Amino acid sequence: MRIEIIHEIASSLRNNKLRTALTGFAVSWGIFLLVTLLGAGNGLMNSFAGNMQNYISQSIEVEGWRTSKPYKGYKENRIIELDQKDVDYTDGPTWEGIIGDVSVSTGSTSADLALGDKTANGWLRGVMPGFEEHNKIQMSSGRFINREDLEQRRKVIVIASSHARELIPGNPDAVLGAWIAAGKIAYRVVGIYHTDESDFRRGCYIPYTTYKGIYDHSDKIDNISFTVDGPTTLQDHQAFEDAYTSVLKRNHDIAPDDSRGLWINNGYTRNLQMSEGNRILNIALWILGLLTLVSGIVGISNIMLITVKERTHEFGIRKAIGARPGAILKLIIAESIAITALFGYVGMFLGMVACQILDKTVGQSGVNIGMEEIHMLVNPTVGLDVALEATLLLIIAGTLAGAIPAWKASRVKPIEALRAD
Repeated sequence: MRIEIIHEIASSLRNNKLRTALTGFAVSWGIFLLVTLLGAGNGLMNSFAGNMQNYISQSIEVEGWRTSKPYKGYKENRIIELDQKDVDYTDGPTWEGIIGDVSVSTGSTSADLALGDKTANGWLRGVMPGFEEHNKIQMSSGRFINREDLEQRRKVIVIASSHARELIPGNPDAVLGAWIAAGKIAYRVVGIYHTDESDFRRGCYIPYTTYKGIYDHSDKIDNISFTVDGPTTLQDHQAFEDAYTSVLKRNHDIAPDDSRGLWINNGYTRNLQMSEGNRILNIALWILGLLTLVSGIVGISNIMLITVKERTHEFGIRKAIGARPGAILKLIIAESIAITALFGYVGMFLGMVACQILDKTVGQSGVNIGMEEIHMLVNPTVGLDVALEATLLLIIAGTLAGAIPAWKASRVKPIEALRAD
């Protein structure tokens, strides 16, 4: 019985090549666009995440800024400088269990680096351990500033790889362990962090205590950065920021409603916003793809209606010689499934090929914006599971589309069918 149905479906498709081709094109085109759209969307999201990963970290940075309102006799546009009191509050018992690792940095002292007859220009900054994680600094060789450097006020320095290339052009890694002059002070290089040819970062990092002992004897600092454990939503982070900054504003006589007195860069909220943006983009792509699929499903339904009308006389003969309504229903639905399955998988295959072509062409190219190269698409592909699920969805929808005309055909009375033209 099953072989007979297969033969009948094959015969129907061969005898109606144009109808089959048009229906198959609609099905293939729908699944092709869906897979290609999802692949391009994944590429955009991967590109955005990759381009932002060098800037967005899982930490919060706080710096003093300029006030925007007069308060307690102070005029607006007053410069706010953080100090050790703010560090003690951040790392104190008030936020125990919520604020985790705290790091402090300060200074921007210009200094010419020298090794033998080679020189490189840069600037010095005093930092604490953890600064590299909070600021997405990737070490090329050696290590970053550690706790022992801080406690012993060592004269050690971490320089950029661009500095190393200038100091020893032929073998930049040889700078590691060497003593170099930064102005009038000699420092031993303990680490080199990565920069590419277009990177504008020229900072050199020394222990915070060393910087304070040589260049700045005040308790003023530039930046406090820390991790948090607890807030999980945008609302939670906003509530935390309000509670945290209220004390800092009070310490520095900043108006409670002054949004410019302190500058806060919350990497957690940026990641949450990026994730939400990716989710919305993904939903939008699925909606566009599904709308495209709907056009294919409508095409299948219309073709099946035409098919039923053209074969009404045939169905009447079948029923007159004893065919049951269920057999006719099965035949039409099987034909619908065959068309959607065959051409659906063709569209899926072509869509995945198109994603690979995008990956090898657009995915390998970048656009230079300022000093950064931005890749428009990164790995614009779709997993096989997603492609199969989308194709299965099309097959099910195509089956349902063919069920209505099939049900109508199975209910046609033989005498009415035989009278049909």
